[in-house]
Amino acid sequence: MYRIWLTVFAMAFSITPARSQDTISSTEVRRIISTLAADDMQGRKTFSPGIDKAATFIEQEYQKAGLQTWQGAKGYRQTFYMYRIKPVSIQLTINGEKRISDNVIIKSSAGQLSWNQEGQVAEQHIRSADNFFNRVRELRQQKGNTIIWVDAAQRQNFSQYRQYLQDNIQMADSGNLVLVLQEEADTAIRSVNLEVRQQVTPVPLFNVVGVIPGSSKPDEYVIFSAHYDHIGILKPVEQDSIANGADDDASGTTAVIMLANYYKQLKPARTLIFAAFTGEEMGSYGARYFSQQMNPDKVVAMFNIEMIGKEAKFGKNSAFITGFERSDFGAILQRNLEGSVFHFHPDPYPDQNLFYRSDNATLARLGVPAHTISTDQIDTDSLYHSVNDEVESLDMENITNTINAIAKSAVSIVEGKDTPTRIKPEQ
Repeated sequence: MYRIWLTVFAMAFSITPARSQDTISSTEVRRIISTLAADDMQGRKTFSPGIDKAATFIEQEYQKAGLQTWQGAKGYRQTFYMYRIKPVSIQLTINGEKRISDNVIIKSSAGQLSWNQEGQVAEQHIRSADNFFNRVRELRQQKGNTIIWVDAAQRQNFSQYRQYLQDNIQMADSGNLVLVLQEEADTAIRSVNLEVRQQVTPVPLFNVVGVIPGSSKPDEYVIFSAHYDHIGILKPVEQDSIANGADDDASGTTAVIMLANYYKQLKPARTLIFAAFTGEEMGSYGARYFSQQMNPDKVVAMFNIEMIGKEAKFGKNSAFITGFERSDFGAILQRNLEGSVFHFHPDPYPDQNLFYRSDNATLARLGVPAHTISTDQIDTDSLYHSVNDEVESLDMENITNTINAIAKSAVSIVEGKDTPTRIKPEQ
């Protein structure tokens, strides 16, 4: 059942210092971030009216900046779909034996599945020593029909994943997966008979993407990105229930808008893409979809900006870059800031695995020098994911200085004079 219900480095650009400061000003920073983190945005949770309102505001800012749309789209919204899936019936027989539905997980956005032929089902395993959730992530890339035997020792993780799928909206996968909690008799598949009916409701969500075409290297892309979603409404604390997400990540989204205005005055050699991603708080769904539409070989660099609202642990006029050691991206940025007071540092929180926790991760896994720039002291940030992450907690001077540093440090990459080394792709 399917239901649709200064001269800045004169060698690179001709732009005066005064014009640069007019473009990236603390007044504009405050205006944009205050709008995105206002109470009427309701915490910008994905699928909420608040995030639709935030997207509309970002679209208006892109329009004012004179950005073009991506790949000839009619507007700035890059729409894709996730699915609310409610199983109606599951009948699975393996080697002639009927299985209990509680021991079966269907990972498919198809309204109906019917497997009744031998030899047309691939076989995979999640063994007792495997990291269950990492293995599921890998196997979700399988194409066609796949049955996944799950070792009985993984029962708790199996049940947790089954409940998660029932409670959450799902992305479509490359193929149809059936996870079966393994029994002693399951040593080889001789026959599989499966009849599934599901109620599937597509639910739209959208990135907001604008472009400045490159003048001489239009097929080489530089991405500036941040996520504009947050976590919505929480349990009230002193009568405040809105998680405004001022630092996380209205600050980064503000940077993207400001950088679009900065570079629109210029004629960059490479094509610049400005992307505000949705669904980061749910699992980077927006960035993942966006990345799947890209040829990673054409992406020269990705500047992902996450939480730049407060002073970094290194002091004022500083930020850190995740995965600093994985390419010479950071070294290029710092070289372009030679003589300035601003410094980029390696990630001081390696135990947090921040490189693969933000929206740069999908393209980084494909070899793109995709890094996240941040100032957040994540190990001591008491406002993170709370109702107190509000505009009043931010340092507007810090945000403005960081955006200016990104703009100036990126100049040689934007102009096509520097190309960061690639990151070793994941196998």
